[in-house]
Amino acid sequence: MAPATKNQKAGAKGTGSAGGKGGKGGKITKKFIINASQPASDKIFDVSAFEKFLHEKIKVDNRVGNLGDIIQISQVGEGKIEVIAHTQFSGRYLKYLTKKFLKKQQLRDWLRVVSTSQGVYELRFFNVVNDEADDDDE
Repeated sequence: MAPATKNQKAGAKGTGSAGGKGGKGGKITKKFIINASQPASDKIFDVSAFEKFLHEKIKVDNRVGNLGDIIQISQVGEGKIEVIAHTQFSGRYLKYLTKKFLKKQQLRDWLRVVSTSQGVYELRFFNVVNDEADDDDE
């Protein structure tokens, strides 16, 4: 039985079944939106600086500044940035870069990145609750 399986494996290799499950047929296009309209309207978040940061920091094929036509970053509307990727691109990577920018601008203590739906990230303020009512009781 062992020689028969060797022949079957050799025959399977020769057939070239690339058109099965593993092969990707069409082009991949993913669209991500980062909504920073709330902090941008309060004038604490600079959307154009964030767009420039993304242009400088996004890696394509493990190289920074290698965007080309594969990834397009544009400002859409008031405080929204749209990232269109024509290759494998992770939304978690975009969230990571957004957090990195917030840390660099020292805004990480006040803003957080929340995924509102698939491919859409929103910058929101942390909910601050006053504990004055608890302090009065003591």
